[in-house]
Amino acid sequence: MHLQDQLPLSFKPDSLIDVRSPAEFAEDHMPGAINLPVLTDAQRAEVGTLDRQTGPFEARRLGARYACENIAHHLSHHFAHLPRHHSIVLYCWRGGHRSRGFATILEAIGFPVTLIKGGYKTYRRHVIASLDRLCPSLHFRVIHGLTGTGKTRLLHHLHQRGRQVLDLENLAAHKSSLLGRDPHRPQPAQKGFESALLQTLSQFDPKIPIYVEAESRKIGNLSIPDPLWQNLIASPVAELHLPRDARIHHLLEDYQHFLTDPAWRTHLSQRLDILRQRHSHATVDTWQTAIQEGRWVDLTASLLDLHYDPLYRTTRYRPPIGPLHTPSLNLTDLDHVLTQIDTLDWQCKTPNPPQALT
Repeated sequence: MHLQDQLPLSFKPDSLIDVRSPAEFAEDHMPGAINLPVLTDAQRAEVGTLDRQTGPFEARRLGARYACENIAHHLSHHFAHLPRHHSIVLYCWRGGHRSRGFATILEAIGFPVTLIKGGYKTYRRHVIASLDRLCPSLHFRVIHGLTGTGKTRLLHHLHQRGRQVLDLENLAAHKSSLLGRDPHRPQPAQKGFESALLQTLSQFDPKIPIYVEAESRKIGNLSIPDPLWQNLIASPVAELHLPRDARIHHLLEDYQHFLTDPAWRTHLSQRLDILRQRHSHATVDTWQTAIQEGRWVDLTASLLDLHYDPLYRTTRYRPPIGPLHTPSLNLTDLDHVLTQIDTLDWQCKTPNPPQALT
């Protein structure tokens, strides 16, 4: 059995196996890893409770029984037809009992087996250190603008035209607003978000600009890591402008689930009730009535005028170096925006410090 001090990032084993529980794996894992748990979530909790109540001996005996049963299942399924030369790298939380026990059995069979010294904790330290090192070296161009101006649509268009783009909302599975929950997928855990972020940033050419939307520090329940955030708020900014009616039309397209799904309409109503802390009861009651009556244009216009547009006045980003105007978000007009982007002097750094968030 080989004990590997470094992560398997410079070579590609045939199988990279995370033997932690499914919940641990779901929170975060090494890129390309598959989950073959030695203990299920329920078993891990049971063993932990037994350890606290009676001590480590009884807990390890129960854990060993569960581990043997689960490993036997994996041998009957995942490993049943793998050739002898199939290279395997395993890790658990910190390179302890779970991965060592599994590795001992695989090595006895004859597979070439490597253990990651320190397990997942080694990988986690790698993610944090890599973000600290990489983020300050990247060259960002920030696209700012009022809610509904199509900043994300512009980023996708830039990507289709061959530009480097960081889509933080996609990585976070959230549109970064009170109503931004993704209807199709939950948000990842913070650790998983940071791992996905590192994977994305590592693919960029640091000599070429990266376009990114001006997000809040928090995207839903997730936080942008500080090294990246400090770079973003110091980067040059361009401001996207779209006519108000076009903004409303775009938002109604983008948030169709509120219009068509009764469960999401209930969610919308509940989220808007939170705004009673910022707006009068009469205003929020008007929004709730608009939801009940299906007056979506009226609701969207009022939310923009009374809530979202005033919020835009508070920002941590630099003042824009120039405006980007478009009458619509069709492909032709977005190409015109791209031309405007290319004519801006992105090297121009305003001497004004970023404004404090109020």
